[in-house]
Amino acid sequence: MAIVKLYSRKRCPLCDKAKSVLLELKEQISFQLEEIDIEKSDELTEKYGLMIPVVEIDGEEIQYGQIDKYTIQKALAQKS
Repeated sequence: MAIVKLYSRKRCPLCDKAKSVLLELKEQISFQLEEIDIEKSDELTEKYGLMIPVVEIDGEEIQYGQIDKYTIQKALAQKS
């Protein structure tokens, strides 16, 4: 089963949208979803501060900023 990580922060409309897309996909495709708040780590804030939200599947960054369902769905299909 793929592990999908969503790097986000509070008060981030794009992050909320990305989470909605992932939850919608989770109803169709089986994967483990981990949401990581970058503000809890200086290292993550430095790495992803300007990019969030960032979606990572099995350690590979798939998309950041504007997250679209098709791109994530295609990446998940390739992983399974």
